[in-house]
Amino acid sequence: MTKRSLGVIAILQDSCTILQIAFGSAGPRRRIGYDPHVIIVHLCRLPLTRLLTPHQEIASIIARFATGEGEYLTAIDSLFFARRSSATQPHHTAQWPCFALIVQGAKSLEVGSDVYRYGVGDYLVVSLDLPVVSRVTQASPEAPYLGLGVKIDAQQLKDVMGRLVTRPAAAPNEMRGVAVNTAPPELVDAALRLLRLLDRPEDIPAMAPLIEQEILYRLLTGPFGPRLLQIAMTETPGNKVAQAIAWLRENFARPLRIEELAERVGMSDSSLHHHFKAVTAMTPMQYQKQLRLHEARRLMLMERMDVGTAGYSVGYQSPSQFSREYSRLYGLSPLKDVGAMRAPTAAE
Repeated sequence: MTKRSLGVIAILQDSCTILQIAFGSAGPRRRIGYDPHVIIVHLCRLPLTRLLTPHQEIASIIARFATGEGEYLTAIDSLFFARRSSATQPHHTAQWPCFALIVQGAKSLEVGSDVYRYGVGDYLVVSLDLPVVSRVTQASPEAPYLGLGVKIDAQQLKDVMGRLVTRPAAAPNEMRGVAVNTAPPELVDAALRLLRLLDRPEDIPAMAPLIEQEILYRLLTGPFGPRLLQIAMTETPGNKVAQAIAWLRENFARPLRIEELAERVGMSDSSLHHHFKAVTAMTPMQYQKQLRLHEARRLMLMERMDVGTAGYSVGYQSPSQFSREYSRLYGLSPLKDVGAMRAPTAAE
């Protein structure tokens, strides 16, 4: 669900996952606005004669467009902004392939048993649809968390791959589908030029796709390039894991039989289990369970579905098993968890 304002869209908490925080978090949900006089406080203190660094200019652009708390779509379809004035509680969500860059504050992302921490100067790449736990770890009203996300389009990625003179080396089998690295100047520069287009909306249709392709090129030729290459190429373990993930996302409510899934993607049972866990840090069964519980939580919160119906809708035949596994993942029973998330919204 979104709201439109001045050609850009404010993302409400139930409709974005790239930079999303917890459902029903405190603070007003505002439309994205544009105010050329609004920039973050620490930039205002810089001498007028001092040039902004690329990170500072990106931060100033985000702050001008994202004037309130929350996550925002922009006039560029693939580009998203986020702003938070305080650290947040862990948020369980489904993350699709993206490139993310933080220019102020810090954040953490949990995938299975792995924890990725990143801040200013770092970029994150997610190459597959993954259940994750994210939280902002460093933010304040004086220096809010500011970040951007760019959705990775599979077809664009393949187009750029086809024009590479030298392809990245083969990825090691144990390489995860998530990585954090220091952002090179070339990648930051491309991101900055993409953001500058927001001040020239007439240039977006022609220029945004070109800069998006440049960003994909920088990702492909960077340290995470081999993983992106393996996910995009057919007949590789990474691509077959991606096929298995796509099937699970479409059919998570159905009973999971590993041998049938392995046959569907052209792998042996043991090979699927090994490569799936190597890429996602979880087994196919654990992946399916998280998808089910995330969807049940969304149904209860956003569609006001009762606990029993939500559990049944995502594939649970036993209410007690649903409640037990829900409590194990979220730390509270379904009723208490959803009630706690609704409370801040009710108080607004």
